[in-house]
Amino acid sequence: MSVTHMDTGTEAATEADAVTVAWNSEALDEIVSNDAGRPVLFTNARVLTVDPLIGTMVGADVLLVGAVLVGVGPGIITAAGDDNAIVVDCTGMTVVPAVVDTIALVGGRGQRAGCIGTLTPGNAGDLLVVPDSLAPDVASAQATLLTRPEEVRALIAAGKPVLWSGTDAPGRATAPDAGIPAAQDLTGSPRSGVWIDEHDFLHQELTPDGRYGETRGGRPHAYEGRYWIDGDRIDYLDDLGFWAFGEFRGGELHHAGYAMRLGGRA
Repeated sequence: MSVTHMDTGTEAATEADAVTVAWNSEALDEIVSNDAGRPVLFTNARVLTVDPLIGTMVGADVLLVGAVLVGVGPGIITAAGDDNAIVVDCTGMTVVPAVVDTIALVGGRGQRAGCIGTLTPGNAGDLLVVPDSLAPDVASAQATLLTRPEEVRALIAAGKPVLWSGTDAPGRATAPDAGIPAAQDLTGSPRSGVWIDEHDFLHQELTPDGRYGETRGGRPHAYEGRYWIDGDRIDYLDDLGFWAFGEFRGGELHHAGYAMRLGGRA
């Protein structure tokens, strides 16, 4: 277990700036170089979970293992040594979800399992750490990220730092370039060909040059356009201008309520 300490930076402005830059810098180095799957524990924080059952906790811990939040609440720190966790001291800090489920905020989810943007164990490890003074509530913490990012102590996405001490974290993910991507060369791809649903209504042909065409109910060229495959996801940009998507699941292509197989094979 490694523990790094922080200074709340309540003295002169120049000293506060220095503290911000140095906030848990050793922990950041360990997280960035963490290739052994060590847990990461944010400890001794005020935690606004947005979970209707858990609520708000003071002096609490948030435990991440990989991309998943696996524990929240007081006392997790007691096992940090056993688990060889990387410990981030969050004294004077508030932790909130980085992705806020506004529906959950107003109580509009029928089940807790549907609350995707909350600090609930089992959810993605997306969290935001800001000073207590800037986070009386979730909205204020979010406003700090958008209007005063230099005050953000940590922004974590799927367990990986994006911002740390108000600056970009080393190796952080970046958004793809804006604009329509170039066509993919899918020559030889096992996903090229004609995909057919079980009722023989929808035929969707994916050609190796990144174009698709749909025949619906025997009506050819119902939709045509470009497509891009990223892992098991396929994105469509129709020539009419709208975007759509699908997913490859096993031997099926799921799109807009249809489940298709290549060549219609069962």
